[in-house]
Amino acid sequence: MRRALTACVVVAAVAALLAPATATANPAVKPPSYGDVLDMRGVPETAHPGGKEEDDGNPVNVFADQGAWHAYALPDEKKKESWGGFSGPLYIAQEYPWWLSDAFSRLRLTEDGKPLDLAAGGKPEFTGLPGVLRQSYRLDGGLRLTLDLRYATDRTALVRARVTNTGHSARTLRAGWSGKLLRPAKKPMRDAPSLKATDTGVGVDFARVRETWDYLTDGTERFEVRHAEPVRTSVEKDSYRTDLERPLRVRPGGHASLDWTESYTFTRAERQREKARAARALHRPAEVTARGEERWDGYVRKATRGVPADRRRLAVKSVETLISNWRSAAGMLRHDGVTPSVSDKWFAGGFWAWDSWKQAVGTARFAPGLAKDQIRSMFDHQVRPGDKDRPQDAGMVPDAVFYNDAARDGGNWNERNSKPPLAAWAVWEVYRQTGDRAFLREMYPKLTAYQEWWYRNRDHDRDGLAEYGATIDPANKTPEDARLAAAWESGMDNAPRFDAALGTKALENTGPDGKKLGFSVNQESVDLNAYLAADQDHLAKIAAASGHGREAASWRTRAAKTHRAVRETMYDPKTGWFYDTSLGGERLTARGRGIEGAIALWTGTASRYQARQARKLLVSPDEFATKVPFPTVAKSSPYFAPTKYWRGPVWLDQAYYAAEGLRRYGYGRDARELMSRLIDATGVGSTKDPIRENYDPTTGKGLNAANFSWSAALLLPLL
Repeated sequence: MRRALTACVVVAAVAALLAPATATANPAVKPPSYGDVLDMRGVPETAHPGGKEEDDGNPVNVFADQGAWHAYALPDEKKKESWGGFSGPLYIAQEYPWWLSDAFSRLRLTEDGKPLDLAAGGKPEFTGLPGVLRQSYRLDGGLRLTLDLRYATDRTALVRARVTNTGHSARTLRAGWSGKLLRPAKKPMRDAPSLKATDTGVGVDFARVRETWDYLTDGTERFEVRHAEPVRTSVEKDSYRTDLERPLRVRPGGHASLDWTESYTFTRAERQREKARAARALHRPAEVTARGEERWDGYVRKATRGVPADRRRLAVKSVETLISNWRSAAGMLRHDGVTPSVSDKWFAGGFWAWDSWKQAVGTARFAPGLAKDQIRSMFDHQVRPGDKDRPQDAGMVPDAVFYNDAARDGGNWNERNSKPPLAAWAVWEVYRQTGDRAFLREMYPKLTAYQEWWYRNRDHDRDGLAEYGATIDPANKTPEDARLAAAWESGMDNAPRFDAALGTKALENTGPDGKKLGFSVNQESVDLNAYLAADQDHLAKIAAASGHGREAASWRTRAAKTHRAVRETMYDPKTGWFYDTSLGGERLTARGRGIEGAIALWTGTASRYQARQARKLLVSPDEFATKVPFPTVAKSSPYFAPTKYWRGPVWLDQAYYAAEGLRRYGYGRDARELMSRLIDATGVGSTKDPIRENYDPTTGKGLNAANFSWSAALLLPLL
C-alpha cells in the first residue's frame, strides 16, 4: 500500500513539474496547448439553433461564463462577411436557445471614408482560450486589430477591441458597428424581438410569448449593447448601425481601445441592476480582464493538477464545457447550477437531479462554490412536510426543475418521478474538496429526508429493498404512464430491463393508513439499492463529521444491511453478474446483462469473489470491453443496440462507475487500460470535437447531445 501511495505522489509531482504555467496575467502568453480545445468557430444561418425546426441540436459550439444566459462563438474563417463580430448571441428564452443574430455587433473601421480590409495582412486568427474568445487581424499599413470577448457578470459580456499601430505614421480612423436580427420562422416567436436605438448603443426588447415547447418570454426581457464612449445609433427594420462620435487616433507605436458590453436580462429589476454593473465594467475594463484571467487560471490549474500531460487538454475541455453550461439563478431556479447542455434544445434551460449530483463532483475540483450551489438548486425544490400538492412525497427531490414550473407553462418541469439517490455522495465529494463542515450541516437533514422518502414511498413489499417508481401526478394517469416515469426515475429511460414486453409494470404503493403514496415497478433494481447503500455510507460520514456520532453508527448499520441484501439476492453465481430481481426474489437474468450490475463494485457492495467474477465480464470483448468500453447493455445481450440511448451506447458516467469499481477491488490496471481505450477510441481527448452525451461502443462515434455536462464532469476524476 505504501509503495502504491508513493508512486502516486511521484506521478503527481512529475505531472506538476511538466504542467505548463497557467498563472499569468497576460493572455498573450497563455499556454498554446489550451487554445482551441473546442472548435468554437461557426456562424448561424437561422434563428433556430439546429437550422431546421425539427433539429434539437446546435452544431456550433458556444462559449458562456459566470452563469450567463447568452453565449457566443467565433466567426468562420471561410466566411469573410462574418469577420469583425462574434457569432450570436445565442440567448435562452427562459428554457429554449435561439440565435439572436449571426453577429449582432460587427465592428467596422474606416479611413478617409474607405473601409479597412480585415484580410489585408493575411488570414486572421480566431482562437478560443480558457475564459475568452479572441480574434486577431493584420490590417494594411501596420495596423493590428484584436477583439476579446469575456464575461463581466452573470448577465453581461465585455468586448474589448484594441487597435495597434506598428507603422511610422499616425492614423485617424472612424469606428462603427452594425448588426441584424435573425427572426424565428414561425409565429408568435417570429414577432418577439424588436430593435431599438438607445443613448448608449442599441437594444432588443422581447414581446410576451408563452409557447410551452418552443419559446417562453414575459415581455420584460432585453438584450442591450452599451458603449463606453458616445455613439449615435440608427435603426431600420431588423438592422441597425452605430457610429462612434469621435475619430479614433492611433499614434505610431501606440494603440487605442474600444469597449462595449452586451447584456441579456429577464426582468426589469435585473435590467436596472445590470445597467450599473455594465457601467462599472466599462469604467474599469482592465479589472474585468484581470479578474477573469485570475479565475480561469485557477480553474485550469486545479483541473489539470496531477493529470498526465497528454490528457490536460481534455481536462480543460471538460472545464470549458461545464462553465459554458453554467446558468445563474433565474425564474424558479434559486441557485446557480449546470444544465446538461446549452447545445441541445431540451437541455439548455433546466437542472436535473442526478445530473447535478454528478456535475457537482467534477465541478468541486475547480469551482467548489458552483458545486455547492448546484446541489442547493435541486434541494430548493425538495418536497416539504405538509406540502399542499404532494404531502405524501415529503423529502422527494424532483427529477427536473426549470425557469418555469407547471403553473407558468413549464412543460419541462418534472415532479412525476425523482432520480437515483447520489446526493450524499456529491455532498461528501464537495466536502472532501473544501473541508466545509457548515455545508455538511446544512445538507444533512435534507439528505436524510430524501433517504427516508425512498423507503417510505418506493419499497412496495417492505423488505428493505427499494424499487424505481412514480409519484401521484397528473402525468401519471395510467399504469403505463407510471411505468414510463419509473424508467425515467432510474435515469436509464429505455433500458431493456424496464420493457413492458418483458414484464415490467407499475404497482400502487400505500402507507400504513391505506392511503396511496405513489407507484413502484414490480422489480427491485440493483443500481438503486447499491446507490442507497452508498448513500447510507456517505450519510454516516457526514453525520460523524457534523458531530452526530450516534446517528453515524446507525447509518453504518443500515448501510451494512443494505449492502448485504444486494450481495445476497441480486448476484447470480451462474453468470457472475448482478441483476434486478422480481418482487418474489427471482433474478431477471433473461433480460441480459446491463452496466447497472457494475454499480455494486463502485459502491463496494460486491464480495471479493463477486467482484473477481464481474471483472471477467468487464474486460471481455464479447461483453463490456467493446471498442469503446462499458456499453450500457452487454454485447452478448439479445437487446444490445449500439446507438439506441440506454440499450448499448457508452455513457461516461456509467464508464466512470465501472472503472472506479474495478479500481476499488484492486484492478487498477484494467481500469486504466479500458479508460485509455475509451478516450482514444472516441477521440474526445485528441480532437477539437465536443464531449458528447454518449458514444457508439462499436465505432466510437459521438451520439446525441454535444457539450454534455456529466460526461465532462466525471472525466475530471477519471483523468
